[in-house]
Amino acid sequence: MKLALSPNARTAGLATMLAVSMVGLGFAAVPLYDLFCRVTGFGGTTQRVDGGAVAVGETPVLSRTMSIRFDANVSPKLPWSFRPEHPRDTVSIGARDMAIYIAENNSPHPVTGTAAFNVTPTQAGKYFTKIQCFCFTQQKLEPGQQMRMPVLFYVDPKIMDDPDARDIQEITLSYTFYPVDEG
Repeated sequence: MKLALSPNARTAGLATMLAVSMVGLGFAAVPLYDLFCRVTGFGGTTQRVDGGAVAVGETPVLSRTMSIRFDANVSPKLPWSFRPEHPRDTVSIGARDMAIYIAENNSPHPVTGTAAFNVTPTQAGKYFTKIQCFCFTQQKLEPGQQMRMPVLFYVDPKIMDDPDARDIQEITLSYTFYPVDEG
């Protein structure tokens, strides 16, 4: 026995399937976009490796150097001062390097913040590889406490093979600290 559906029932069924599919895509969009950015470096998203994943000597060090500028910003809602210890560095492409950022809680109570980052120019993001970083982890500072936060990184030599990135002379690593809602 074959069940015949009216045109209105078929349309309602298709509309329901479309609505369910759109809700599913909505939930999947953020992790898929994050994965896309990490793989392609889109929007200045850097690459990230575990500290032990890159052995000394595994990445070739080139004779070419690049200027790295370090930028620090704080949300107006976070009572901190935040700055790079040295605003600029020159690194050999492929060599590991370390930058230090300094944060200080200027309020009379403990405050927790977290940092977001980006790299410019955006086409350099997929070649700027962070080995260790304080970003996306909550940092709690007591009143008046100052903290030194290291970033270990290198510029991947593959940047020299990319016609859109090989002529880059300077990369800017920028962090912005935001308050963490502890409620």
